[in-house]
Amino acid sequence: MRRFGHFAVGVEQGSVEMFSAFESGGPMWTGHGPRLEVQRVDFDEGFAEPPVVHVALSMWDVDRNANQRADIQAVQVTTQGFELQFRTWGDTRVARVRASWLAIGPVRHEDDFDAG
Repeated sequence: MRRFGHFAVGVEQGSVEMFSAFESGGPMWTGHGPRLEVQRVDFDEGFAEPPVVHVALSMWDVDRNANQRADIQAVQVTTQGFELQFRTWGDTRVARVRASWLAIGPVRHEDDFDAG
C-alpha cells in the first residue's frame, strides 16, 4: 500500500486515442514493423511526488481472424506526467486503440509551509 503522508490527495483522469492504423495501413494493422505505440500524457497540474497511475483499454478494434494480444501500461511516471505504452505481437492486428487513465497522488496544499 502506498501512503501519501500529510499531503492533500489529487486525482486526475483522462482518455487518449493512441492510434488509428486501419485507414493508414500502419504497422499495428498490417502486422509488419514496430508493434509499439507511445503517447506522452502531461498532467494539468503537477503532483508533489510521482502519482500512482492506472491505465485501461477503453476501446480497441481488432481483427477477429487473429489472436488478440495486448499489453498497456504507464511508464516513466513523474510529477508532471507519464508515457502511455501499448504493445502487441504475433499475428494480432489492431485497427484502433483508446486508453483511459487515472492518476492518484500527493499534491501541495496552499497551507503547506514552503522553506524554499
